[in-house]
Amino acid sequence: MLTPEEWVRQNIIQYLIHEKGFPAGLISSEAGLKVNMLKRRYDVLVYSKDRSPLMLVECKAPDVAITQKVIDQIVAYNSKILAPYMLISNGMQHFFLKRNNEGVFLFKPQLPEYNNM
Repeated sequence: MLTPEEWVRQNIIQYLIHEKGFPAGLISSEAGLKVNMLKRRYDVLVYSKDRSPLMLVECKAPDVAITQKVIDQIVAYNSKILAPYMLISNGMQHFFLKRNNEGVFLFKPQLPEYNNM
């Protein structure tokens, strides 16, 4: 069903493929994982060419604000996935984070092309 969140997810996937050169075959959507003994589902996970997790994406509906709670959610999911990049979007605001050499995620001004990650 095309919910507002699903609209954001589909548009993010198309953007990654058509604008940033992400290979469609390396993008996974809505798969399960366990976080603190609870079953959860991530929105989008992009893999590197060697099939290791590269970027976790959290999508929210356009009317959902990107708050600390949303950031905490993707950080909790990524504690299991261990991707070096994270992207958060509600279709109106987009936040891109990259893990530095000390293991700390820092906000970056823009998402690079797939081949530059």
